[in-house]
Amino acid sequence: MEKKKRNQLEQADRQTLAEQMQELNRQLIVKQIQETNRYTEQFGLTLTKEDAELLVTERTNTLKAERRVEFWESILPKIIDAFCDSAYIRQAEYTKTLLRLQEIFYRYKNETMDEVTDDELLHFMKRKFETVCRGDLDYLEGTCLELFAQEVRAGYRGYQKW
Repeated sequence: MEKKKRNQLEQADRQTLAEQMQELNRQLIVKQIQETNRYTEQFGLTLTKEDAELLVTERTNTLKAERRVEFWESILPKIIDAFCDSAYIRQAEYTKTLLRLQEIFYRYKNETMDEVTDDELLHFMKRKFETVCRGDLDYLEGTCLELFAQEVRAGYRGYQKW
């Protein structure tokens, strides 16, 4: 009986440690996101702590939904950096747009079977968002990225020349 109780206590300690690590990681990412304000404010875009916390919470949900894992690093600061100078993003929709871009990013990492690096995918997304999509996230996701993913799965590697 004592051995069983000791095993239960050890398991509880491991769960507590894992939860503490997850919370520290969440706080670190919230801080990283808030630090992007230093750069993005020149474009009239800033995020509150509540916005950053929402982005991190939805990041966790999206990662689960897409069956993906990120260790310590988050793609959010890169998404923010890539899109903050867009002519199509306004403060009123900034958080909502970032939430959607994050979802799209993770979906198309899966759809391209991870054949495309994070930077390559972000570059493609930004280029299409600014040009043919003219800021339309539905068109970016449903048309441009869908066709791109099909081409990547078929063996296309021309995007690597960018």
